[in-house]
Amino acid sequence: MTVPPDPQPDRTPGLEAGGGVPPGETPPDSASATQAVSFHEPDPPRMLPMASVIAIVVGAVIIVALAVWAALDLTGVL
Repeated sequence: MTVPPDPQPDRTPGLEAGGGVPPGETPPDSASATQAVSFHEPDPPRMLPMASVIAIVVGAVIIVALAVWAALDLTGVL
């Protein structure tokens, strides 16, 4: 891909002193610091890691055990 060179203000029609463009004029093409990147970022994985699944299951088991323990304690069984 070729990039057009920066415009030379003394030889570019439509430029005012200092490089400005009068209203209604299209600014000339120039090299830009913003260019498209052809590298595609990889998509993040859609599945949870196994450690996260295990942590969620262990946490759910602990919450259920605490709820059962609290229910038994409130009913006077424990």
